[in-house]
Amino acid sequence: MTDVSEKLQANAPDRKRKWTKIALITAAVLIPIIILAACLGALLPKKHSSSNGSSNNGAGSSSSSGGGSDSTDNNKNALVHLDYASYQGTQLEAGVNQYLGVRFAAPPIGNLRWRAPQPPVKVEGTQNATSFAPVCLAVDAVMANGQSEDCLFANIYTPSNATVSSKLPVWIYIQGGGYQGDYNANYNGTQVVQTGNVILVNFNYRVGAWGFLASEKIRSDGDLNAGLLDQRSAFNWTRNYIEQFGGEPNHIVIHGASAGAGSVAHHLVAYGGRNDNLFVGAVAQSPYFQTEMTVAELEWQFDLFSANTGCNNTNDPMTCLRNASTSKLQAADYTSTFPGHKIKPRRSWGPAVDGDLIPDLPITLFNQGKYADVPMIIGDEPTEGTLFVPNIDNTTAFQQFFNENYPRLNSTQLQAITSQYPPNDPVPQHASYFGPAAQAYGESTLICPGLWMARAVSNKTSVWNYSFNISVTADWNNGLGAYHTIDTGAIFGPNYNGPSTDPATKGYETVNSGVVDVVMAYYLSFVKTLDPNTLKNNAAPKWDGFAGASGRRLDFQTESTAMADVPGTLLDNCAFWEGLRLTMEI
Repeated sequence: MTDVSEKLQANAPDRKRKWTKIALITAAVLIPIIILAACLGALLPKKHSSSNGSSNNGAGSSSSSGGGSDSTDNNKNALVHLDYASYQGTQLEAGVNQYLGVRFAAPPIGNLRWRAPQPPVKVEGTQNATSFAPVCLAVDAVMANGQSEDCLFANIYTPSNATVSSKLPVWIYIQGGGYQGDYNANYNGTQVVQTGNVILVNFNYRVGAWGFLASEKIRSDGDLNAGLLDQRSAFNWTRNYIEQFGGEPNHIVIHGASAGAGSVAHHLVAYGGRNDNLFVGAVAQSPYFQTEMTVAELEWQFDLFSANTGCNNTNDPMTCLRNASTSKLQAADYTSTFPGHKIKPRRSWGPAVDGDLIPDLPITLFNQGKYADVPMIIGDEPTEGTLFVPNIDNTTAFQQFFNENYPRLNSTQLQAITSQYPPNDPVPQHASYFGPAAQAYGESTLICPGLWMARAVSNKTSVWNYSFNISVTADWNNGLGAYHTIDTGAIFGPNYNGPSTDPATKGYETVNSGVVDVVMAYYLSFVKTLDPNTLKNNAAPKWDGFAGASGRRLDFQTESTAMADVPGTLLDNCAFWEGLRLTMEI
């Protein structure tokens, strides 16, 4: 090693002279070439990008550099300028632009807790809209990545060639989650946008205590039903800005699933049915109606929440709550038993009848004709309840389950429920009372309220109703059947939530693939024309409107989708629940 090192040092001057000579020769050759190229470039015409939305610039915005971490030449077409921020989205190979995590309201933190959402604050520079933003904090959840108190963000999916002059129909999707969490966040709208040439918007909203804490103290110093106000804020934001993405602000259809569908019902009857022109059509997919108490009936929940955060003995509990740490408040955001009960219900947070936004129980308002008169689709699955009830094996547990979820039911009423739903054919892999309990819960909480809505509006409003009786062998065999919102994969396409190993979702790529074209076409036709028949699949039957007390609806089957009467046994059961509705507060 020493000899080699000495030789390298001895030869260093010769090597230096050699490399210096090479460098001079290289420079003598390259410099004239560079100068010549620069001169030629000055003589060639330059490519200009239009700033008026007339050239290939996605959403009618300038195609200047986006500045986002995922920005590429193609993504310049997914740059949109709003009056408070510019957002750089992503142009997908499918011919769809996606803008993810677009702020539609100011962060609802600090002094904005339990207040109506405020407009977003103006920010300089281009914001990255290439990845999803955090969802809102959920009930019973540990503080974790992916959830945040700062959560009022939307995702927008548009055709890549849309401009400000496109005026495309707009489909707003309200996710479900039982008002306890943003559990259906960030659905991918690529397939419906690509298929239907529409714009899809979905968004987050406050849930649990953050969105639905109720008290006269909040009425005096804040806003009740903040979660619903978040949703209306998203509607307003869409009206104000969707034109920049290529949408028609005067043609917005709202669609929700589960609690999102329950939210649709609330917006239809908001302020006693006042039409604020936020939407021109509505879809309630498996509308969820839990017990809905008045503000006075929910003061106990505010007192418990305040006590658990150390704000109950202060002179100004609202200021205390707004100054508390996020982690302290989140620790108090849990499902609690109703007063006088020992077992937790499935849900204890949700909208309250506040006498203003929600003047009365939604079904009562529908029955009184106090709703926004817009065309509607309302649908459900025949075994809605199988995802919700425990594996009940006796009458006592059956009654207890209903008593904990609907706490005003008395013993006579509970006995009547179990008599109305006796044990029948056993459900695979479940105890003897699971089937009747699941049927009772599904009909009382989801199916019958949807039918009541359809019946109430059918005299003066175009309304279409459906039952989606399609599943896969695995779920028939495990007792779930055609369960709650199983139709989502048929509406949005099997990859709406990314690649999935779920049997039902995979079924839309195999045994049930044919139903996707049918269901998606009905939905897209409604979004675009306010009638599911106008642009329906040619092989699909005409979908007649729901009419009369009993009504007719479309019965989706894998091989035999057709119009059908609502079964008499279901009508009888709904009449039974109608007698208990006010007690159950649904």
